Amino acid sequence: MDDRMDDVDWSQLFHAEGRASDTPRRLAALLGDDADAFVDGYTHLWSTTLRREGKAWPATAPTALLVAELLDNPLLGPDDPSMPDAMLAYLYAVGVAGDLGERAPEIRARAAARAAELRAWTDAYLAADADVRTHMWRDGTGRGELVLDRAALACFDLVPTLLRPTLPHLASERVQRRTCAAAAVGSLAGHPSVSAQRPALLDRLTSMAQAADSSYEVATLMIAIGRLGGDTRPWLTDPNTGVRVCAALAPGLTGDDTGERVRRELAGSPGAFGESFGDMAPPLQFQSKPYQDLLMSAAGR
Repeated sequence: MDDRMDDVDWSQLFHAEGRASDTPRRLAALLGDDADAFVDGYTHLWSTTLRREGKAWPATAPTALLVAELLDNPLLGPDDPSMPDAMLAYLYAVGVAGDLGERAPEIRARAAARAAELRAWTDAYLAADADVRTHMWRDGTGRGELVLDRAALACFDLVPTLLRPTLPHLASERVQRRTCAAAAVGSLAGHPSVSAQRPALLDRLTSMAQAADSSYEVATLMIAIGRLGGDTRPWLTDPNTGVRVCAALAPGLTGDDTGERVRRELAGSPGAFGESFGDMAPPLQFQSKPYQDLLMSAAGR
């Protein structure tokens, strides 16, 4: 992990609080036994290195590389088996931040054409105080927005690297670990460079859904399978409302009669979706804005 930290000039990156020089130190605390530093590092990871609504800062992609290394480190929460789950959830969020679809080539071209401008804007931003930074986002040049688009592009480019350490966790004996891994795979395996692997991954996710005992796990898998273009129709008649709804939200089911019926069912009783998971929150994907919006749209809100 130390080598990877040294490979990045963190002083030339920024996150929600400014210059990202503090990020390596604060994330390293996740492997230590100082409880206060651990909490600070965990809070920093989620509250500072990701933008609101799960979008990317320039520090996000390098942070994701560190998280991928933390994932299998035995020093990460040795007495807390949920910590690797949280790292998988972070990789899921980075996959969402880097989900640029067909925009990637256009962003890459604009960023390359204005590279000198973006470097100058970033240098000025890093040197400015909080009030000046706030003004810089509204300077009318569009440079700040392009800096953030380039940060999302960095996440997009990193996705295939993040997918590799995620895959082994699909075989975890822990349900929560498997579900977090499935959500991460669903957000990462949509990358164009992974297209050749996608059929095998869909077969695996489908087999997991067929074997799962937990409705929460099945619902999470439905979102991942649908996101990757798989067939969720067999679960449109599942006894659990949450599973049916997550299956019906698959993009490929637009216009499907049974899928439409399930979406009307959701619109008629939106509260039933959350209630279907009992004491658990809805699947991980609904913590990110794209799926929140999708659910709200299906519910007619």
